[in-house]
Amino acid sequence: MPLGSVRSRTVSRETVHHPLFARYYARISVAAERRFGMGDVRDRLLAGLSGRVIEIGAGNGLNFTHYPRTVSEVVAIEPERLLRQLAVEAALRADVPVDVVPGAAEALPVKSEAFDAAVVSLVLCSVRDVSRALGELRRVLRPGGTLRFYEHGTGGGPAMRYAQRTLDRTVWPALNGGCHLSRDPVAALRAAGFELGPYRRLSMPAKGPRLPVSYCVLGTARRPGVEG
Repeated sequence: MPLGSVRSRTVSRETVHHPLFARYYARISVAAERRFGMGDVRDRLLAGLSGRVIEIGAGNGLNFTHYPRTVSEVVAIEPERLLRQLAVEAALRADVPVDVVPGAAEALPVKSEAFDAAVVSLVLCSVRDVSRALGELRRVLRPGGTLRFYEHGTGGGPAMRYAQRTLDRTVWPALNGGCHLSRDPVAALRAAGFELGPYRRLSMPAKGPRLPVSYCVLGTARRPGVEG
């Protein structure tokens, strides 16, 4: 990794450790690429990006092969040890340079205003502090920088939303690596001071019964520029 991209303070290499969930997630995420069209979603998420990009919660690195060649470098933050190892392997197959780095979304180990764009993909559901994580993203983006997001969250009718909240208060986070079903990523982005660009709500999978994890949003936001 270029020396200029990492902050001097030390960040724990083991900020998150969910070995059972990591193995489970690695399997189902690969299956979703083929069965549920996630590869197409990743193409839409990353299309048109350029310059230096930071990806938060890179998981097992499934986004890496979808980055366009206009991206000069990706710094991929992943706190979970097993998923980070898989991401390092995935980085070798990417068409753009990818550095996989340990770190937490709430304390990114990179300098301020160092990136042209940021990517969050199915990660805001599981960070410990959403507002702090988004504040860190604003810090590391240059003024006017782009944020691409694909997240799941609250959705459906009153019964589904009640089920999501109930699962969040009981077994779901413990069984799924800290994931929460009832968070609202669009509202969180607005509250963090991002300017929302185009976004669309979609279901995953697109066909079949709606599950508590089915309600997703894909879109773009930006860090406001410096007014002159």
